[in-house]
Amino acid sequence: MSRRTPRLFAAALAVGALLLGGCAEKTSNDTPAAGGSSAAAFPVTVGKLTLDKRPEKIVSLSPSATEMLFAIGAGKQVTAVDDNSNYPAEAPKSDLSGFQPNAEAIAGKSPDLVVLSNDTNKIVDQLTTLKIPVLLTPAAATLDDTYQQITDLGKLTGHPAEADAVTKKMKDDIAALTKDLPQRAKKLTYYHELGPELYSATSKTFIGSIYALAGLENIADPADADGKNGGYPQLSQEVIVKANPDFVFLADTKCCKQNAETVKARSGWAGVTAVKNNQVVALDDDIASRWGPRVVDLLKAIVDATAKVPA
Repeated sequence: MSRRTPRLFAAALAVGALLLGGCAEKTSNDTPAAGGSSAAAFPVTVGKLTLDKRPEKIVSLSPSATEMLFAIGAGKQVTAVDDNSNYPAEAPKSDLSGFQPNAEAIAGKSPDLVVLSNDTNKIVDQLTTLKIPVLLTPAAATLDDTYQQITDLGKLTGHPAEADAVTKKMKDDIAALTKDLPQRAKKLTYYHELGPELYSATSKTFIGSIYALAGLENIADPADADGKNGGYPQLSQEVIVKANPDFVFLADTKCCKQNAETVKARSGWAGVTAVKNNQVVALDDDIASRWGPRVVDLLKAIVDATAKVPA
């Protein structure tokens, strides 16, 4: 797996907000087709995109969208995914890039639907000129955005009922994980690490919203109070040590080989509560950086870790 820098990661998550005003085909607020069935009638429309028949050669250039497509039962219709779409294992990985998409290479796959998370190189216009249908699924800002994208993909692929089932299960699982959280007089604090360069994510980001569901307080919030960093500020060792978080969550275990020992070895960190109490939590980089169905797994990892601390 290639190393993803925090700047690239932050850009990948934040770019969705910049694209909402664009002219590409966007996700809509439409509801699933009535009676939702895998044999859903076509044509179907999502936003400005209309498909006359069910797509059978889908190219996904978004790891999150790839996970959504397979979760709703459209995996057999996916013929190629980008080089970072590594889940599920059976996804037909290719050398196509979602960060630097190439219209000619994409067209070479003869797709009848391309799913993208950003419009780098004005790829949407390029593909539209080639008469290739495109759905833009920007980085989610909220869980509702995730649910809507799953719903939209369900409509476009002929799997509205399955998409409904996925979103319902996600909502039910999240409700179950959060309903019995301990009532604490003081919130537990945390630092979420995107990379050893100490980039983090505030409560105003999608990642931050998942931690908020678990009732945690984010030490990175003051570093981007004015929003100039788009919710992804770079902290200093001094700021983190002074904030003394109860938990450190590492989303750089794969890319950057970070773990409890490497954190403890950092200057001044041995005295941080999270380190002293063995509350440095290694996350799966991929799960912690995508907005697909596995956000439930991220929330579970957070809830399970914090549940060990007495109320």
